[in-house]
Amino acid sequence: MEAFEAFDSLLAAASRACCSPLAVFIQIQGCIICLTLAVGWGFAAYVRNRVIQRMKLNIANGNSFAFICEDINDLEHSAQLNLPRVSVIMPLKGFGEHNLQNWRTQITSLYGGPLEFLFVVESAEDPAYHAVSSLILEFQESVDAKIVIAGLSKTCSQKIHNQLVGVERMHKDSKYVLFLDDDIRLHPGSIGALTTEMEKNPEIFIQTGYPLDLPSGSLGSYCIYEYHMPCSMGFATGGKTFFLWGGCMMMHAQDFRNDLYGVVSGLQDGGYSDDMTLAAIAGQHNRLIWSPPVAVFPHPLASDLSFPRYWNYLRKQTFVLESYISKVNWLMNRALFATHCYLSWGFVWPYVMALIHLAAFVRAPFCGSTYSEAFSSSCGLSLASCLLISTVIELLSMWNLTKLEIQLCNMLSPEEPTVSLGSYNWGLVFLAMLVDNFLYPISAIRSRFSQSINWSGVRYHLEKGKIIKIERSIANGPSYSDLAWKRLYGKRQIHRSTSFISYLSRKYYPLAPTKEG
Repeated sequence: MEAFEAFDSLLAAASRACCSPLAVFIQIQGCIICLTLAVGWGFAAYVRNRVIQRMKLNIANGNSFAFICEDINDLEHSAQLNLPRVSVIMPLKGFGEHNLQNWRTQITSLYGGPLEFLFVVESAEDPAYHAVSSLILEFQESVDAKIVIAGLSKTCSQKIHNQLVGVERMHKDSKYVLFLDDDIRLHPGSIGALTTEMEKNPEIFIQTGYPLDLPSGSLGSYCIYEYHMPCSMGFATGGKTFFLWGGCMMMHAQDFRNDLYGVVSGLQDGGYSDDMTLAAIAGQHNRLIWSPPVAVFPHPLASDLSFPRYWNYLRKQTFVLESYISKVNWLMNRALFATHCYLSWGFVWPYVMALIHLAAFVRAPFCGSTYSEAFSSSCGLSLASCLLISTVIELLSMWNLTKLEIQLCNMLSPEEPTVSLGSYNWGLVFLAMLVDNFLYPISAIRSRFSQSINWSGVRYHLEKGKIIKIERSIANGPSYSDLAWKRLYGKRQIHRSTSFISYLSRKYYPLAPTKEG
């Protein structure tokens, strides 16, 4: 009994403390953060919905190829002859659950102009090498694709090294270069849509897109989905943006040939993050970053994505804020670091206080509360109610945007298996919001002081924003990547094309239709 009385006294004191002016400010601020996110997602939903309605109108008017282009006349042979050459560069490392299906969607593009695909691996011992070799053999009659062995990076991250080697090997007549990660599924008309925007507006420096995460069911996968969702506002502007995603970046090939603004040297000289580096260059030289409204791509997450792997992914995301190429870039990263940390804990703490208020309210009838305690309980309950309403509005706005983006993806890839919103667990989404925002400042502070990260078996060390040391330990390192659970190393073997593809198709995609190029 005495223990309960002590607990009730402590709970009442905590509830009174949570009604102080500072605590009330924090709780009101939490409501404002929720409502701001809801408004931002509402605007993003408006932009995506406009595209959906425009596609439906085009289909109703007889354009059954609206998922490829708005004007069906653009599919005329005379128009296709004038399309520019595009080189698609895909830096690879390892082979995992969704890679085969992702690569299929990338190389079976319906772009009508000259197109080449360069799959870049660090060595022939990479499991991705054998999988891609077999895939290329399957489509060799219809697709211009090749594998490039880049070797090990020495002055920058392996991904950047692979990208730059791919740039060196791209066709001399390529007008545009498109960098793609191996974890997204491209739509048949995506390359054409991106190229059309570049042709319409030569002022575009970089064109980008947004990954729509498809959670696998684990808490870690929902944390990644929740982490990316606030960024969706920056990618759903329908045009000019300040955001850049390294999974999809189209640029002028000539900019790399001429090392414009140091895009090559800036990446090569100690670069760790491709998108953060290029975004900093664009900002420094006031160049345009563009995100067309149709550039949203399904991003299936690994079915066994564990929480520790999510944590290392979060560490990687905060670690990029420690890399920079200029003083302005450093200041921007520090501002982003401080703002994100402040807003993350500014989002979480009101829920802690609301829980205290609710517990005090439930226990109040059993402890003979005084007038001041009753007032605190009433005030706290009002604040908790405001937070509840704000949270419901926020989740509804997130649900609506996700629903529209899924609908858009299904319309842009009519031959692919339908993506469903029904698989999302919104209870886990809310829990992921709390977990991710609580952990972000911890991860950011750790990255700030450690200045190193182990990603996919490679440890990178930074000094003054640049990579100064790269450690590889294949013998004692992990056999699988941190996030997608891709096999990183394997023995070099010779596989028959048909049997290898058949095996992978049966193992991972027994029901998935196969596109023919």
